[in-house]
Amino acid sequence: MSTTAMNSSSAPTQLHPHTVGRSHAHESAALHVSGEAIYTDDIPEAEGTLHAALGLSPIAHGRIVSIDLALLRAQPGVQLVLTAEDIPGENNCAPLLHDDPILAAGEVRYVGQPVFAIIASSRELARRAAALAGQALKIEPLPAVLTALEAHAAGQYVVPPMHLNRGDAATALVQAPQRLQGSWSVGGQEQFYLEGQISYALPQENRGLLVHCSTQHPSEMQQLLSHALGWASHQVQVQCRRMGGGFGGKESQSALFACVAGLAASRLRRPVKLRLDRDDDFMITGRRHGFDYRWDVGFDEEGHILGAEVELISNCGHSADLSAPVMTRALCHFDNAYWLPHVALHGFCARTNTQSNTAFRGFGGPQGALAVEMILDSIARRLDLDPLLVRQRNFYRDAGERNVTPYGQTVEDNQLQPLTDQLIESSGYHARRAEIQAFNATSPVLKKGLALTPLKFGISFNVVHLNQAGALVHVYTDGSVLVNHGGTEMGQGLNTKVAQVVAEELGLSLARVRCSATDTQKVANTSATAASTGSDLNGKAAQDAARQIRLRLQPLAAQLLGCDEAQVRFAGDHVQGASDSRMPFTELVAKAYLQRIQLWSDGFYATPGLHWDRARLQGKPFYYFAYGAAVAEVLVDTLTGESRVTRADVLHDAGRSLNPALDIGQVEGAFVQGLGWLTMEELVWHPKTGALSTHAPSTYKIPTANDSPPDFRVALYEQANAADSIHRSKAVGEPPLLLPFSVLLAIKDAVAAAGPVGCDPELRAPATAESVLRAVSGVMSRSS
Repeated sequence: MSTTAMNSSSAPTQLHPHTVGRSHAHESAALHVSGEAIYTDDIPEAEGTLHAALGLSPIAHGRIVSIDLALLRAQPGVQLVLTAEDIPGENNCAPLLHDDPILAAGEVRYVGQPVFAIIASSRELARRAAALAGQALKIEPLPAVLTALEAHAAGQYVVPPMHLNRGDAATALVQAPQRLQGSWSVGGQEQFYLEGQISYALPQENRGLLVHCSTQHPSEMQQLLSHALGWASHQVQVQCRRMGGGFGGKESQSALFACVAGLAASRLRRPVKLRLDRDDDFMITGRRHGFDYRWDVGFDEEGHILGAEVELISNCGHSADLSAPVMTRALCHFDNAYWLPHVALHGFCARTNTQSNTAFRGFGGPQGALAVEMILDSIARRLDLDPLLVRQRNFYRDAGERNVTPYGQTVEDNQLQPLTDQLIESSGYHARRAEIQAFNATSPVLKKGLALTPLKFGISFNVVHLNQAGALVHVYTDGSVLVNHGGTEMGQGLNTKVAQVVAEELGLSLARVRCSATDTQKVANTSATAASTGSDLNGKAAQDAARQIRLRLQPLAAQLLGCDEAQVRFAGDHVQGASDSRMPFTELVAKAYLQRIQLWSDGFYATPGLHWDRARLQGKPFYYFAYGAAVAEVLVDTLTGESRVTRADVLHDAGRSLNPALDIGQVEGAFVQGLGWLTMEELVWHPKTGALSTHAPSTYKIPTANDSPPDFRVALYEQANAADSIHRSKAVGEPPLLLPFSVLLAIKDAVAAAGPVGCDPELRAPATAESVLRAVSGVMSRSS
């Protein structure tokens, strides 16, 4: 495995002489490996702590006739049974529309929906009582809709359909020399965070409540819980020190568990913990939306797309959750890296009787961009051209009309062509393609495939007002610094990067700066840590706070050092004057305290220049674009359908990286996670009952270390961000999840090698061994 940081220029320069730009270790790395890192379930339990478990619906859709509360209350250790009728305020845990109850009221809408909560003296006793749901619930069955296509045919949606149009797609299709029509589908994906959903609620004095919650959005947990209790927000405090993974699954869907724990703790005036079993987590929570596609595309003999009309149908589950913004991002990422002159895109958010699907790394962007990649691959095979050549011919250009997206945003700082050219050369793409063709010609069973796919990913929340953040920076009289910001740490290194930013601003070594737990009583009204904006927003806010402190200290430093303020420099844990005069930062801070200079500050940042017309799907929803590309080589056994990635070359645009080691780790992790989504992670619901069959590690396969490419070459394409991001870096959380498109298309390339020249395999995703074998059988039947 090879991991390097590469500069796009030939001569490296020392851009970050202090803390930012260096590969510092994750601030909790030693704690993670030693077991000292405190997660929510590790917090010592207070005296009298009770435990909650949820009673789940056994059917996909039905009317609740009765709940045998006497049976449940009679179980050993049970202290309380909560139902929808016991909620004093609003029975809702949905982030946008009020369409998702905390506990089902009147009807159940999917197998696994919580109907009641058991609060007992131990977790085991609570779970045993909750497991009696099948006996305690009397439910009158109603018809259930279990697939997105079935819901789409019935016109059953969680939000109205969306339409993104540019030009005249209908005319372009009629006039195009070539035309391609087709349909395709890609499955959903379970977040499978290592730490499951958990909340621990502790009553406080004067009708207050402290909730420790594994969540990406503490402010939303605070708001929803206060609404459920009928309280004001200032009565509810939510804390999160760290999560054991989130990937979007803890953005909105941690709310149900925070609300149940908080409601029970408030009612009983005792601490209550709700920690889900992995099976229950699977059964209750949603995941990445699966998408179905139908397309009609016109193109010329060189492969240029001239017009496209596409339906994108997402399986949203029983409620809206975040499905509307997920679909918006899918529509805005359908173009990926390509200029599309005439498009008519139609997004349908199908309502089904399954778990309500939610945010997942990429947030609809991968589902949108994957469609155009499949289309381009089919165009290339129709024309008998290298798919890479067809992709390059459709790239956005730097000027003229070919640099404006269908939603009206100009593609600035376009790195697609130089980045791709660099990867083509470093990976030896063309020579390897020739070698693979030679191998396939002499290998009847094993077939190799190769594919290069690019990405362009927009960075910002596509809801404008969410692009804001706050932070607090405290400098103590010994010169140490404490930072609190609105972002949450889920293993991605956000706290490390924010600490680097503050250390850089104050000229300190990283060891002097510490980040504390995210807390709604410190920074209020925060946005979720999502949309790859964690470092961009919170880094800028923390920088603003640190800068205010530095500017307050500067006049005193100039006075003590006998120089002008403009000559003062903060670096190396010292303050430097005009010549060799300098003093330790600790000495300056001590003197500043005696001078009654404020040594703490708040900071705030709002991303500039964004605007969005939600009705027309037009505007500038993204502050900038991140770019990347990957080459994947695979080996497929045509007798079994088994596939293996033998080599992956990745070049990803992180701008001027804040921390190359962390960013490379994010790229590697995203690549493997995306590989899992597209090749092995298959969700299966029982076609009659609607029960999720793949609800545990025994039935749902995620990639392991053995599934990573044995030859894995990851590099950062370091080119300063043209936008004024934090230290000109670029977000790196979500964009690289699009890189393993190359794996899926390389598998398709290998399958095509088993059929006649010019064949276009029907390969569904995830490309499990069964899916690959069906595709191989399909192309072989054509050759016979």
